[in-house]
Amino acid sequence: MSRAQGIHDNLAQVLARIAAAERRAGRVAGSARLLAVSKKMPAADVLAAMTAGQIDFGENYAQELRDKRIEVQKSAATLPAPAWHFIGPLQANKAKYVAGIAAVIHSLDTPALLDEVNRRVPDLHVQRCLVQVNVAQEAQKRGVPTEQLAALLDHFALCPRLLCVGFMLIPPQDENPEAARPHFRALRELLHHHAAIERPGVTLAELSMGMSHDLEVAVEEGATWVRVGTAVFGPRQSPP
Repeated sequence: MSRAQGIHDNLAQVLARIAAAERRAGRVAGSARLLAVSKKMPAADVLAAMTAGQIDFGENYAQELRDKRIEVQKSAATLPAPAWHFIGPLQANKAKYVAGIAAVIHSLDTPALLDEVNRRVPDLHVQRCLVQVNVAQEAQKRGVPTEQLAALLDHFALCPRLLCVGFMLIPPQDENPEAARPHFRALRELLHHHAAIERPGVTLAELSMGMSHDLEVAVEEGATWVRVGTAVFGPRQSPP
C-alpha cells in the first residue's frame, strides 16, 4: 500500500469515528470537524490528504506553517485551497508568520499576545482565533487560567482586527480517554457561560479539543474541532 493510500484509509477511519461519536451524543452529523494535524509532516502528506477531501490542517510551528503553505500552494493548483490552522504555542516574535494567514489561531492566551497578533493582522482583515484555556491549571502548560479568562475576553474590545470564536484545550496527558472528559466538559461549560455575555470582538461557538486517542470523548462533550495527527499521518518525523 502506498503512503498516500494509507493516509486516505486513515482519514476514512477517523471520520467514521467522529461520525459514530456524533450519533452516540445525538449531535448533528458534521457538527464536529476534523483538523488534520500535519506538523512535522512533509507537504506530500498534506497533498495526499487533500486529494481525499481534507481541507483543514493544523500546524504547531509558525515558520513551518509559512513554508509548508507555500510548498503546498505550488503543487495543489487543481485542488481546493486548504485552510491552515495554527494550534501550537505562539511566541510574539513569530506572530508575523501566522497573523492574517492562518484561518484560525487556536492558542492565544495573554493580553500581550492579543496585542501583537492584532498589530500584525493586515488592514481590512479580521483574524479568527480561539483562546487557549488551562482548565487543569497545569504549571507547565500554556493557556489562560480560568479565573483570568473573563479579563482576557474583555481585552478583545481593544483588538479590532481579532475575533474570538471559541476556546481551545489541551488536557493533562493520560492514556485513558475518559480522564479527559471532566476537562472537556468544563471547557464546554465555560463556553456556554461566557457566550451569554455580550463582548466586542467575541462570538463564542467553537470548541477545539480532542486528539487521536480521545476524540470520541471530546465529540461527546461538544467539540466542534478535533485535532488529529497520528491517527491520520502516523508517527511524526523529527522537528524541522
